[in-house]
Amino acid sequence: EGPESFPPLSNEAAVRVLQGRMKGIQGHCNSCYMDAALFSLFSCTSVLDSMLFMPFPLCDRNVQGILRDEIVNPLRRTGFVRASSMMHLREQLTDKGQCSSFTNAEKDPEEFLNLLMQQILGIEPLLKLQSGGQEQECYCYQIFMDKQEDLVVPDVQQLVERSFLSSDLKLVEIPSCFIIQMPRFGKEYKMFSKIIPSLELDITDLLLDSPRECCLCGDVATLECS
Repeated sequence: EGPESFPPLSNEAAVRVLQGRMKGIQGHCNSCYMDAALFSLFSCTSVLDSMLFMPFPLCDRNVQGILRDEIVNPLRRTGFVRASSMMHLREQLTDKGQCSSFTNAEKDPEEFLNLLMQQILGIEPLLKLQSGGQEQECYCYQIFMDKQEDLVVPDVQQLVERSFLSSDLKLVEIPSCFIIQMPRFGKEYKMFSKIIPSLELDITDLLLDSPRECCLCGDVATLECS
């Protein structure tokens, strides 16, 4: 018999199971970066459920089991994950990684995802990006941009487009999963007080060699200016 599986929460079920006190992933000892990342990746979407079940070539089945049985399944079933379950995962990450502070220090989510997805589970990179003719592969995209006075309460669409523009980036292909880290993290500095989630993301203008219409005549565009 295979491992137990619970589907992600949606619509009324998501509100019923996840809303209220003692819901979500319990924080403890600078775990917020990991709590928020795992909640985003698994609570209401199945896009990355292969991480929980697939026997990848390099996959550490112990860590995979902890992630599935102690974190994702309880989150979807009851809407709550104990800090002790998260600490179990953090201890395993400390053992497997080259860093000894996953159990007590605040980390960058990208560092956590790279360790989990690449070194521990061995899954292929989710994103292919091109900048200046050079291709690079990665698991998530972190928004980098200068402070822009005209953006007071931006939405995700605006941030992604401006970040790609300022870094001269394009998506080589449509990603199966597009994990985006907002420019709002750390204890000291918040670039924006709020960011509005975009429920859909239009990546037409972010795709390399994607046919798009000319903004003047409406025909297929042959040139692009920033």
